[in-house]
Amino acid sequence: MTELMGIFARLAGLAEPVFLGWFVVFLRVSAAVALLPAFGEATLPARVRLGIAIAFSLIVLPAVAPAPVLTPMLMLAEMAVGAAMGLALRFLVFALQTAGAIIAQSISLAQLFGGAGEPQPVVGHFLTVAGLALAVALGLHVRAAQMFILSYDLLPVGAPLAAADFAQWSVAQAARCLSLGLSLAAPFVIAALVYNMALGVINRAMPQLMVAMIGAPAITLGGIALLAMAAPVMLHLWHGALETTLSAPLAVPK
Repeated sequence: MTELMGIFARLAGLAEPVFLGWFVVFLRVSAAVALLPAFGEATLPARVRLGIAIAFSLIVLPAVAPAPVLTPMLMLAEMAVGAAMGLALRFLVFALQTAGAIIAQSISLAQLFGGAGEPQPVVGHFLTVAGLALAVALGLHVRAAQMFILSYDLLPVGAPLAAADFAQWSVAQAARCLSLGLSLAAPFVIAALVYNMALGVINRAMPQLMVAMIGAPAITLGGIALLAMAAPVMLHLWHGALETTLSAPLAVPK
């Protein structure tokens, strides 16, 4: 019995560095997975998200150098880096939701239905689900694992994020998110503007005509038709931005 306990003690001593290394990797990966598109959605059960974080950690662990001594500052630094990477990708989901909200407002569908988890117009929910499905189908899990591994070349274990650099990066990411959302919704905004100007001219020419009764259904139908034609192009542009971010999540967008 004493010999068996000694064997267990030696095994525990050998496993301790491995577990410590895995835990340090888990800190960065789990913080990123909490914000990662598709894998970090609020609609997923917490146990599923935890399992995804553990799986990513086991994949990344063999490619990471052994961790130094575990300290509270190291833990905070690793979680901050992971949260920054996840936030860079989450901003792209916000861009789809912003585009959907603008499109829904332009085609008079802003008050219909709502998204699961987060209240949003039906167009925003449609674009978000379609974008996430496209990303997963094209290998988001593989690209995410590559991103985690390459992040250790840029910021090794324990390397902190400079506050000034992080502030500049956050502002640039938010600006890119808004710019991408407005760009994706631009055709609908322009079409709605031209259509409403035409309705105004018609109303001035024929005041007796109930322009609102005729115009509202027409702009909704036209908007849905335009969405059916433009959605593939919009998702293609969005996925290109996603690939760029996965390649360099901590780079300041131009």
